[in-house]
Amino acid sequence: MFKRAVVIVLDGVGCGALPDAADYGDQDAATLQHVASAVGGLRLPLLEKLGLGCIVPVAGVAAVDHPLACWGKMAEQSAGKDSVTGHWELAGVILEEPFATYPNGFPPEIINTFTAVAGREPLGNIAASGTDILRQLGEEHLRSGRPIVYTSTDSVFQIAAHETIMPPPQLYELCRSTYRALLPFNLCRVIARPFLGDCAATFYRTAGRHDFPCTPPAETLLDLMQHQGMTTCGIGKIGDLFAGTGLTHNIPTINNQMGMAEILTALDRISSGLVIANLVDFDMIYGHRLDVEGFAAALVDFDCWLAQLLPRLSSDDLLLITADHGCDPTTPGTDHTREYVPLLAFSPTMVHATSLGVRHSFADLGATLAENFKLRLPAGESFLTSVSSRQNVGSSTSI
Repeated sequence: MFKRAVVIVLDGVGCGALPDAADYGDQDAATLQHVASAVGGLRLPLLEKLGLGCIVPVAGVAAVDHPLACWGKMAEQSAGKDSVTGHWELAGVILEEPFATYPNGFPPEIINTFTAVAGREPLGNIAASGTDILRQLGEEHLRSGRPIVYTSTDSVFQIAAHETIMPPPQLYELCRSTYRALLPFNLCRVIARPFLGDCAATFYRTAGRHDFPCTPPAETLLDLMQHQGMTTCGIGKIGDLFAGTGLTHNIPTINNQMGMAEILTALDRISSGLVIANLVDFDMIYGHRLDVEGFAAALVDFDCWLAQLLPRLSSDDLLLITADHGCDPTTPGTDHTREYVPLLAFSPTMVHATSLGVRHSFADLGATLAENFKLRLPAGESFLTSVSSRQNVGSSTSI
């Protein structure tokens, strides 16, 4: 039905606690709603027209009578609330067993394994935010040269090192070796966290973050499309999250602005297939750092940018806007939150858009694209009929 699909994942923009959120301590989470309320309402005119306010009540965003996009929300079936598991499920792979987490720090067998790889014992080994850990241990790292190791409630082994002590290429190689050594421990990913600065007050993380995740345990939508010779373009964290698999083009970015610019560039170069982008700032810069105002401003920036994107879409395009988990900056803690994610499906020739309801899995998005491209995924229930039956090629939606 559509020659080209554009999937935009707003990293961390959940829209309400899942039924099992209490199991994760996230029963009060509702990222989108809480951010909007905390700033006295959001002005998101294009997302409003598309139907964002029809999904959940969002302060400042009306539930319009005739949205331009089909709307709904999706529940996560995979265990956990990590970006990797969220993206894998969007692409049709559901994890029945969660990755191992160590919210109280790693046990001696993991630290001993890392020490053997790194050649020195690490600092830290606690659950902490990336900015806090630098304030606590950054100066000791400069004095000793020992790498800083920390984690969170997610399945991550994070290694921070000052770029003058361990240049990024050296840090990346350490992360690769660590990833291989820790495979028996079922960790989801090792993350390189380079930083700069002279003292605790001036330390800051640079744009050199790099993730080293597990490979998906089954073929994803990206793999299936690539096997059939279709173009798949990943923008932002996509290459890292899928361990580089299934992508014809991999375009890393450092922030939302670069990600949005690369999406427009990709539309100029890629006429068919899949463009999938992760916009990371909501999660990395604002959600984890409990910056409500910054989170709200990033949503406004994204809405403004849609004025550039939407006119670039043709009648053969399907735009899907969603998220991978929540990261509510108004609830206790700095970690991801177990939430529903919003779903908007738009094509310029769509008329009489309809509700897609509450989807039982993120994999419904992957199943929809698989059906569109005449592929088959074992997970998910396609909503392509709901989207395509609303398409009238002779007409055009005005934004």
